[in-house]
Amino acid sequence: MATFTVLATAEEVAEAAAADIAEALRGGGRTLVLTGGTSPIRTYQLLAELDVEWGRVTVLFGDERCVPPLDPESNYRVAKENLLDRVHPATVHRIPAELGPDVGADLYAEVVVEEAPFDVVLLGVGEDGHVNSLFPGHKALRADGLTAGIHDSPKPPLQRVTMTLEAIRDAKLILIIAAGAGKANAVAMARRGESPSGMIKHARWLIDRAAAGQ
Repeated sequence: MATFTVLATAEEVAEAAAADIAEALRGGGRTLVLTGGTSPIRTYQLLAELDVEWGRVTVLFGDERCVPPLDPESNYRVAKENLLDRVHPATVHRIPAELGPDVGADLYAEVVVEEAPFDVVLLGVGEDGHVNSLFPGHKALRADGLTAGIHDSPKPPLQRVTMTLEAIRDAKLILIIAAGAGKANAVAMARRGESPSGMIKHARWLIDRAAAGQ
């Protein structure tokens, strides 16, 4: 079953997530899957300050928008600026989503099959309950394989590449972070198993009081 830890503030959520990731990597974890959007930025900044032997770590991404890697919309760019350029992991497997959803997904599947199951997966959650680019009711939730190309995302940009639930479900540690009142409905849906984020049975949720509906 998923667990939900309620912390006072968004800053405490970021601190807890960074600490949990660092502890898992210090404890022998070698693979870390990062998430996109603005939610993880503070976690990345704090993680960069912690003591981790990054020369042993392989970094992957749960999803990517089909934009160039240094585009403002790029999940890779957010991670690069706030974490990767500061810690220099041994290996960074960027999703080549600029090649299009189908080519990008096919190429990344070759990487995922070599690295999975993962040690640590970090996920944010959208207000609709989506994780990675796995949206409620979307056919990608039922996709075979480890990656999927998205041509019709309900959120712009339309084209994306995502890891599937199958790719991330077996990870040793899955952290889902949520902060702010705007995420309260997503948290409630996940508790009821009514959203993609609620389909990850052993996830550890770190949420603030606002996201908990308190």
